[in-house]
Order: sequence, then structure tokens, then C-alpha cells
Amino acid sequence: MAYKDVYEGWKRDPEAFWMEAAQAIDWIEPPSKALFDDKAPIYEWFADAKVNACWNAVDRHVEAGRGSEIAIQHESPITHATKGITYAELQKRVASLAGALRMRGVEKGDRVIIYMPMIPEALEAMLACARLGAVHSVVFGGFAAHELAVRIDDCTPKAIIAASCGLEPNRVVHYKPLLDEAIELAEHKPEFCVIFQREQEVAKLIEGRDFNWHGFQYGVKPAECVPVEGNHPAYILYTSGTTGQPKGVVRHTAGHIVALQWTMKNIYNIEAGDRFWAASDVGWVVGHSYICYGPLLAGAMTIVFEGKPVGTPHPGVFWRVIQNNRVKSFFTAPTALRAIKREDPNGEWIKRYAKHELQAIFLAGERADPDTIQWAQKHFGVPVIDHWWQTETGWAIAANPLGIEELPIKLGSPSVPMPGYDVQVLDDAGHPVPAGELGAIAIKLPLPPGTLPTLWNAEERFRKSYLDTFPGYYETGDAGMIDEDGYLYIMARTDDVINVAGHRLSTGAMEEVLASHPDVAECAVIGASDALKGQTPLGFLILSAGVNRDHAEIVKECVTLVRDQIGPVAAFKLAVVVDRLPKTRSGKILRGTMVSIADSKPYKMPATIDDPAVLDEIKVALQTIGYAKD
Repeated sequence: MAYKDVYEGWKRDPEAFWMEAAQAIDWIEPPSKALFDDKAPIYEWFADAKVNACWNAVDRHVEAGRGSEIAIQHESPITHATKGITYAELQKRVASLAGALRMRGVEKGDRVIIYMPMIPEALEAMLACARLGAVHSVVFGGFAAHELAVRIDDCTPKAIIAASCGLEPNRVVHYKPLLDEAIELAEHKPEFCVIFQREQEVAKLIEGRDFNWHGFQYGVKPAECVPVEGNHPAYILYTSGTTGQPKGVVRHTAGHIVALQWTMKNIYNIEAGDRFWAASDVGWVVGHSYICYGPLLAGAMTIVFEGKPVGTPHPGVFWRVIQNNRVKSFFTAPTALRAIKREDPNGEWIKRYAKHELQAIFLAGERADPDTIQWAQKHFGVPVIDHWWQTETGWAIAANPLGIEELPIKLGSPSVPMPGYDVQVLDDAGHPVPAGELGAIAIKLPLPPGTLPTLWNAEERFRKSYLDTFPGYYETGDAGMIDEDGYLYIMARTDDVINVAGHRLSTGAMEEVLASHPDVAECAVIGASDALKGQTPLGFLILSAGVNRDHAEIVKECVTLVRDQIGPVAAFKLAVVVDRLPKTRSGKILRGTMVSIADSKPYKMPATIDDPAVLDEIKVALQTIGYAKD
């Protein structure tokens, strides 16, 4: 079947579509129907089923005789470790940890916070919780104590599972002191903590509260899989909120596993025995969906990578991992490719490694500028597929569904909506706009299985954040357009659409033009306040390695490019060269924070910022062009 047939089939009969998709799951009690809409606009999927996510991700593959196949491959260029764990070994390890947690009183419905680096034990902790029906909440390892404390108070965990440390290219990140401080700061106190001691740092344990990972499991009876209802929360994942208070995105178990199982074959073309790598972190939604659950549900091998795209030790490390593990589908963020492109613009490191079975590179997390995609296409000779989704949705809203049909790639577009998503572009009054016009991107309710049904203990905030702006729709917070072929274009966050003298302009479109300059490796455009025009665009340029030309000359050429390709209406006159951009640990550029600095307004240090020192560098750069005045 072609994509159009599949999408139209879903539209014609969503109930039948998702009930058919549900047949790929092992149910303890199958669902009587797919959609439960009696509490609309709060929707639930497969709510009356009984199921266990860990069984579907681990045990059923062992039962099917595939226990000797590799489930998790750990690659750490920082410690030089490489280790494979089979499905049979994974089953034993997860059942043992789950048994130890149960012996200490963790039961179905209890919350457990996981605070770990990119090691297999992080996935084992997630799966052990799923085995018991406990609700895990993974917090990015090394997150600040205050932010961890806020999450402890919000989800009130019975236990916390952590590692003694995380590893960066040139330093050890001390997790245990951060954890101790967070527990001290939090009003809610966990009953106990389990600490995985790493060779690089042995943490001091607090007697009576902290247990060593291995000793904790000694002599315990392994736990079996506990049946849970289809609408039982699998996990809570916190995403930054505009108020500074994190939003706990909830994922219901049945919809989560049905949707992810469907995506592995239909979007990524991955089946049992294939090798899949999502170069992300377990602290992000990609880590939940496509490092842990998705590949394991499919019976594939998943790679857990502890390293960076450059500097651990060189810009060829991704390609070495792909070669050595014969990776079939690779998923990373555009910001990672841009970092590699900056260090290796001619692809010399790429030539050193064989691609073997690599069929595609998937990108998500930030807009994938056409220049980066063309660079990757040129050097890899495989489809480079941008796809678009959010922490809230858990899987792709729009994609090029490789397992159904490889659609033509349109640069700058994450392709077409996936089944389950009726994507509309609306004006401020909530009316659909014509093809090719910029507007707010919204999704007609109900959202498909695997997306957030609500926020943790905050239904009113859920409604206000996502449902109230456009009644009957989920507000994505992104702006863009749909062309005549039905391809979607994500141009900017809604608040990154700037108004210059009455003209609504996309900063993303300007970034696309700037990225096409041969000397520009990465860029960002923000809208700063302007007394005359309302807003004016400011550009930030990071140059490719080895560029020694006069910066003023490059800025002048970039200004001309934008003027030529977007027009004088953009009023793009100011840009500055910088060494780096402020980003979250997942690679998103902190444009909102940059706007506050430019406008000399107070701002809250984003909890997810990778390196706070970069904000001072941005301030100094802005001052050279007359902004960020003290």
C-alpha cells in the first residue's frame, strides 16, 4: 500500500486502523475498542485492556526463541567500553532489579525517579519499573539539584535510582552530591535510593537510605510482569514550561506501545533483528521512545551511546559506531550534524568508515536546514529524512514513512502527516488558511495513541496549555504552512514568528537563507524589540572550521543573501559572528532567552541549558551591534 492509501484508510476508519495496529502487541486482556472518548477532550486509548510494556519489549522475544540476539549495545568512546546485552540477559537483569524494588515496597502505581547517564542500567531501570507497573520519571543525569527537587516534589517518588556519576569528554559529573542536595531541598523525601557505582567515581552512600545497585539485588526473587490497565501511566517526562514550572507529560501504557510498535516498521523500516541507533539521551523523549521502548518492542538491537558527535575523540565517532554495528537506521538531531559539518566540512572522516547496511538518516529536535541535509546526502548517499514531533506527542507528527513508501524529499519539510494526525494550519481566529500561507499549526482532536492524554496532576494546566487557544484542536506551538502536495513546513515556534512593520515573518526562513552561505556552519535569527517597526531580526552566525575571512565581509554577504531571497521586507540588516549558541542539552537553540538578553529584559536561566557561560558571550556579541544594554 502507498502512503496515501494508509493515511486515507486511517481517516476513513480510525477505530479499525488502531485496532489492527494493536494486533502487533501481546495483550493479557485485549481492548474491546480503541478510542474512549467519554471524557472528551481528555481522550484515552485501549483503556480497558490489560498489558505489560516490559513483557512486550523483552520477555516475548525470549519466548519466541530470540533470547541470544543482542538487545542493547553499549558504546562509550569516553570509557572505551563496548558491550552487548542479549534479550535473555536483559530479561534476567530487569526481573532481578524489579524483584529488588518490589521487596523494598515498590508496587504498581508508585513513582520512581531515574537519574542516570547513558549506560544500559538506565534502560534496565526503566524496564524494571514497567515490569512492576511502577511509573518512572527519567530526569536528565547531572540536572541541577533545584530542578531535580522540583520534580521530586511534583511526582513524589517512592524511590530514586541513580548512578554515582556521569562522564563528559574532559570531566566527571558528580551525580550523588546533586542527588543528596535535591533530596534535602525537596519537601517530599523518597523512601530509598539505589546507586549504581561507576569505576570513575564511587559515591558515599547514606546508611539506611542508599543501597548499592548490586548488593540491593543480591538473593532476591525475580519479579514477573504485572498486568496494568491500558490507561495506566507508563511514565512521566518533564518538559520545560513557560512559567518556569516543569510540565509532567504523561504517557499511557497501551497507546504508547501500540504507537511505537507501529512506527518502528512503518516510519523507520525496522523489524526484529535489525540494528537501530537513536543518538540521544534517556532524559529526553527520543531516549524513551527510540532508545528504550521502540526498538525493543520491535525486537531490534538498540545502541546506548555515551559520547558526543565531536570531541569523543573526533568528528568520525558516529560513523565508526554505525560501521561497527552495521546500523540500518540512524536517528540524530540536526544540531549534531551541524557540529560535525563544522569540524569536517569536506566529509573526510565520513570516508574512513563503511556504511554497510545504513538505509537512512532521520533528523528531529530542531529545524533541519536544507544546507545540512544536502551536506549529509552528498556524503552518505542515503535518504536524509527530517521528521517532526514533540515531547508531548511521543512519536512523529509528520515524517517520510520509509517502511510504507519512500516519498520524494522536499528540503525544509518534514514531509507529510502520519496516520492519527489531522494537521491544520490556522489563523489567529482558528480558521484554516490557504495552502502556502503561514499560520499556527494545530492538530484536530483526538490525538492518536501514544500522545499525552494530560499532564501529571495538572489537567487544568493541560487544557490551558494545549486545548484552549483553538477549541477542538491541540495547539502545537509551532508555526508553518502546508503546500499543495500536503507537505508540512515548520518555520518557527509560534513566538518566533516576528512582526516587522506589520509583516509576519518566519525567523526559520531567514535561518535557511543564512545557512546556505558557504562559510556558515550554523546560525540563529531572533526578533528583537524595535521602537519603530515593532521587531527587527538579528542574526547569529557560527563559521565553519578553517574560515579565516573578515567577519564584517561575511556578515555583509549574509545580509545581501537575505535581502535577495526574502526581500527588503525582512529588514534584515544586523548579524554578528559568535563561537557558539546557547542550547539545551538536547540541542535546541534557546531563542527566547536570546531575545530577553537582546531586549535587556530579566530572564530565568533555563534548567536544560548545556553551558550557562555562553549567555555572557551572546550578551557581549549583542552589545557590539547596539543591543543588550546594561
